[in-house]
Amino acid sequence: MKQARLLLEDGTCLVGKSFGAEGTSVGEVVFNTSMTGYQEILTDPSYYGQMITLTYPLIGNYGFTRDDDESIRPYAFGLIVREHAEYMSNWRQEDSIDEWLKLHKIVGISGIDTRMLTRKIRLHGTMRGILTTGTASEDELQEVLRNTPLITDQVKNVSTRSVHISPNTGKRVVLMDFGSKHNIQRELSERNGEVISVPYRTTAEEILRYRPDGVILTNGPGDPKDVPEAIETVRSLLGKVPIFGICLGHQLLSLACGADTEKLKFGHRGGNHPVKEISSGRTVMTAQNHGYTVTAESIDRTRLRISHVALNDGTIEGVEHLDFPAFSVQYHPESAPGPLDSGYLFDRFMEMMEHGKDAYEKKGEKVRA
Repeated sequence: MKQARLLLEDGTCLVGKSFGAEGTSVGEVVFNTSMTGYQEILTDPSYYGQMITLTYPLIGNYGFTRDDDESIRPYAFGLIVREHAEYMSNWRQEDSIDEWLKLHKIVGISGIDTRMLTRKIRLHGTMRGILTTGTASEDELQEVLRNTPLITDQVKNVSTRSVHISPNTGKRVVLMDFGSKHNIQRELSERNGEVISVPYRTTAEEILRYRPDGVILTNGPGDPKDVPEAIETVRSLLGKVPIFGICLGHQLLSLACGADTEKLKFGHRGGNHPVKEISSGRTVMTAQNHGYTVTAESIDRTRLRISHVALNDGTIEGVEHLDFPAFSVQYHPESAPGPLDSGYLFDRFMEMMEHGKDAYEKKGEKVRA
């Protein structure tokens, strides 16, 4: 089997086996702690520009099927695993992991110590790396790494280019696509929602022309401050239509309300993150994939209140507006690949659209009481 190498910006060089496509890729090296769902992870547009280290040691054993894709194509820049399955065993399988990565021109490396790599990232933070199957020297690879500019237009590269409509008989939802996972639309469709997906640069005026009952701000990659036009759109929509933000959408809503965001040391990525809902006191397990967070001290100067917190590190996992029908969460309630604990948030959004601002304020009074 052909050799592959992963060189990090701190000079660490890991040598393993190549699988998937041949070539060279540069990206931010991150880790995900999920035990299943590698296909949904690889097709999550929020990973644009990143090379994913999967901490679960065996990847690819149940193959790939197009039914599990979360976008029309994968956006990850590389895959790093301890061991990849050369033989798959599942009645739904269509491609092996090697075939699938080759099809989508993604470089993979296996046979390295992913536990050591994960501990390094946790200790020093995410760092850029170069993954290659070529024969260039380490000095040459470091030169390429140094001269490759940082990506700041991730949302532009993953957002829809045109408007798409999914007709249905229920409430009309405009979905601002910053890199949306398919399951957000599925969750809305299962609740009879008519979904109008629009590009990330769509203005508030254009959105309101659709006469929506509500607006979804989806997940997406990168720094929320790199899409200032979206922040302005959200600010203009506040109070005019119910809003539900997810992941990047949560950060954009917070910024639009005057809060601030910052980059986390190594981010939250996995399907096993406990989050506490403050109003009820209950804890749910959540799927997460983000590298930025809303800063707690900045909430004090806004009309937002914190609704959810992460039990691992105390960071903000949800906010709701005190005056307008708008709320958001940092994690992924669309639950693909899982867990399924947070689907009720879509029900809450549908209820908000059904009853409007009065019902939202009444619920807020009940929470405050």
